[in-house]
Amino acid sequence: MANSYFYKIQNYLLELDFDIQHQDETNNLLVVSKPELGIEHLVLGCGEPLLILEQYLLELPTPSCDIYQRLLQKNRDIIHGAFVLDETGRKVIFRDTLQLEHLDRPELEAVFNSLGLLLSEFSDELIAFSKSGSEDA
Repeated sequence: MANSYFYKIQNYLLELDFDIQHQDETNNLLVVSKPELGIEHLVLGCGEPLLILEQYLLELPTPSCDIYQRLLQKNRDIIHGAFVLDETGRKVIFRDTLQLEHLDRPELEAVFNSLGLLLSEFSDELIAFSKSGSEDA
């Protein structure tokens, strides 16, 4: 059943003009980009019952409470998805999960638009975090 979701997601991505850079039908994974939205190497995993979307954003040279606080505050503004950290606490990732069973193209497109908006509005601050990682970022 997950494979049928894989093809459904793949079709939505093509309809939305995403560049599919990698696809692994066996593991139900897709890697896509859409540079005009700032989306690069977004990983989509069709793991029934969920579609998991993740895009690595940056690595923090020196993690700090101020940066973590700012990321958490920004999460409140994000319509779909959220900032998350990997197990090291240094890699900042955008992540969202959606139910596959009732997923339609507009819902998936809303996630992409949310990520694109987030990247356009918050990119300067993210760049500052990646460069300094200090309290004055």
